[in-house]
Amino acid sequence: MRAGDRVVVEAVTVPLEDALDLHPFRPEEIADVVREYLEAARAAGFAEVRLIHGRGRGVQRETVRRVLAASSLVAGFADAPPERGGWGATVVRFRAAS
Repeated sequence: MRAGDRVVVEAVTVPLEDALDLHPFRPEEIADVVREYLEAARAAGFAEVRLIHGRGRGVQRETVRRVLAASSLVAGFADAPPERGGWGATVVRFRAAS
């Protein structure tokens, strides 16, 4: 592959669930993936979702929480309970529909 070559990637449809594991995504994709997921989950009627970012050094967690803090859809968020991932996942509560 040379500079300037284009890569065509097919869109993949993923079933919408109340949890999204962010491990398969590249770091530069995380913010956009989270934004799109929040919009879709809220539109589907979920009151709460869980974003699984992993424990590691906390880089993905910081990105996720920055997006959540800026989102008008989000009423609040916190670490998941230990049985749902602890600090390796974030539980998000949506604002009531208006």
